[in-house]
Amino acid sequence: MDDYREFEDMAFEAEPGTVSAGEGEGLAPLPMRPPLAVSGVYATRKALLPGRLPERIPFPLKPVPKGKVEEEEELGIEEEETAAAHEEESADFFFPFDREELRIDVDGRYPQMAASGTMVRGFGTRVNWVARLRAVTPSRWRGAIWYQEGGRLPYTSIDIHAQRSFFPHQRLLDVIFRGPGGIRRRRIYHFARRWFNHVDFEFDKVSNAEAVTEIDTAAHPNHPAILRRETLSIEDVFARAGFRVTSRRGSVPLSGAGADLKWTNAEMHDAMQIYWSRFANRPQWALWVLFAREHVWGHGLGGIMFDDIGPNERQGTAIFSHSFIADPPPGDPAPDAWVERMRFWTAVHEMGHGFNLAHAWQKHLGTPWIPLVSDPEARSFMNYPYRVSGGEQAFFADFTYRFSDPELLFMRHAPRRFVEMGNAAWFDHHGFENVDEAERNHDFALELVSDKTEPVFEFLEPVTLTLILTNVTNEAKLLPRGILSEQSEMTVIIKKEGAAARQWVPYARYFMTPQALALEPGESIEESLFVAAGRNGWDLAEPGRYLLQVAIEIDGRTVLSNPLVLRVARPESREQEVIAQDIFSDEVGRVLAFDGSRVLESGNTALRTLVEKLPDTAAAIHAEIALAMPNLRTHRLIEAEEERLTLKAAKPDLEAAQKAIERCLFKTPTMAAATLSHVDYAYYGETFSALLAEEGQDVLAKKVGKSMETAMAAVAKAIRMPAHVVRTAA
Repeated sequence: MDDYREFEDMAFEAEPGTVSAGEGEGLAPLPMRPPLAVSGVYATRKALLPGRLPERIPFPLKPVPKGKVEEEEELGIEEEETAAAHEEESADFFFPFDREELRIDVDGRYPQMAASGTMVRGFGTRVNWVARLRAVTPSRWRGAIWYQEGGRLPYTSIDIHAQRSFFPHQRLLDVIFRGPGGIRRRRIYHFARRWFNHVDFEFDKVSNAEAVTEIDTAAHPNHPAILRRETLSIEDVFARAGFRVTSRRGSVPLSGAGADLKWTNAEMHDAMQIYWSRFANRPQWALWVLFAREHVWGHGLGGIMFDDIGPNERQGTAIFSHSFIADPPPGDPAPDAWVERMRFWTAVHEMGHGFNLAHAWQKHLGTPWIPLVSDPEARSFMNYPYRVSGGEQAFFADFTYRFSDPELLFMRHAPRRFVEMGNAAWFDHHGFENVDEAERNHDFALELVSDKTEPVFEFLEPVTLTLILTNVTNEAKLLPRGILSEQSEMTVIIKKEGAAARQWVPYARYFMTPQALALEPGESIEESLFVAAGRNGWDLAEPGRYLLQVAIEIDGRTVLSNPLVLRVARPESREQEVIAQDIFSDEVGRVLAFDGSRVLESGNTALRTLVEKLPDTAAAIHAEIALAMPNLRTHRLIEAEEERLTLKAAKPDLEAAQKAIERCLFKTPTMAAATLSHVDYAYYGETFSALLAEEGQDVLAKKVGKSMETAMAAVAKAIRMPAHVVRTAA
């Protein structure tokens, strides 16, 4: 059975919100709709050769009613004079395309009154366009084409006339494209499917965690009066956003996991790498969700979104079910329902990032495919409940379990490759210097510094900087405790001399507790910033001068850092140039960013080669730390055995890790702290000592602790540190 027929049948027969289940699988239909609905995807059936006349239209087009003239003029569309004019359309001689797809969005759930399309010529030109629509008659829409990408079309408006039918194969769209000077182009598009994309979800749960993938919308008394009571699943949410959803669920047993049940970033990242390699042949639109219990960062981390996992840019996310999202407010009338709702909301929120949706208050950041406006009051899955006026209580009182209209427009009509964000070409034209003075927050000073005497980095040396945020007022100030740790919440711009600016985009996004931190006058918090590599690749690899600047938002206003100019030195030997070919890879960037990996073997091999060939360099210190960290503790791995996921523990190698870390931290402490940042230098030493104590190595742990005290004293003399630093770790 064809996909569209299978989906059509289910859309007509199933009740809203139901899932037709097989063995652990389900297909979530779109909500019920009128059988003559138009919205969906249409396509041309055959290639059009130059000079070929268009297919004849099986029904006449009527003139636009006189009452619509003012509306059409608003849209910049010329008024149609007679229906006969349509019959004189010329051939598509100058702009032939092999394949065309048109998406129309005028009825059904949350219609956006928009049309969009993709025109493809062979393996080369691909043009995307978007138009806003207004109804002329119940079956006819007209509008201006306001967005084009990938190539230049000579058309500025579109006229769509739908032939409705109970039978999908009889549904047609007659489309007229118009441009200046009387340019016109006609096409017939045939119905293909109701959904805008097909997406596959995998929900896996570690056996000691709680997975919430569906919810009773009225279980908690704080909900909108207009909200219909139903059992709503995650599949339903995305089906209502316009996707055909297939899903499956699995469980990961704890047997073999070891005593430590908390997850590290490296373990989470390795788990997702294993999953996506297991499903290497899956379509691009696929997302893995793992429900785990708790992260080693503690109770304050509710979820992680790892972006672009694997060579095919597939994605995965983790939800920590026993983090702060399981803590209902004191006195809540339905605490169990509150926890269920928060776990459900967190899962959909993190999955929304998988569709490249930004937070509601961050729409102006990243690569704007349309001029988006931030909406900090949006009742959307992509807004934090505690950020709106009135807090979480006010948010859920108006929350109807949906994405906002701009988010739906993006999900349904943006060019498909725009799921990848991070391009900051706009910075060359709208740099931070243009931030309005009224939008700046002068209560804090944000410093971006290098711990080196001079900000010059060796070739191959990963650039790690330090961020320092200081209260410069005369009174205590409240701010989110992890504000410098949530790197996806800040804007980091990197501009190489002579090149376009880029926005650094971290490999992961974190959903953390809104716990407040009181910062007294003159007090500071600090955090390291590994900015060498991210989703854009290695932003700071080529020799040259770079300018970096950071912006964060506090209380709705922007805090800007100082511009920092640094230099990446040229290679000093042919050997460095050869090694660079393997070091500047995605795998190595991820191994360094997540402090190691047990599965990214090509990345580990490249780092071992660097340590062996260039042992006395700053780059070797980063490499040895990343190789040693997974060996400090039992490393949890998810493996696939006969189509089932199992959890296994890789034993630590304390002897090898001890030698490597002691060599990195204590051989040349000042050099190590300068390249790692003094923040990370202290973190690695404290982590090393704590894990040794956990393994019963008390004598060695005390020895390492004393060595760290001596080393940090030497580091403090060589590196400038804030006088009054508040620790922000959980």
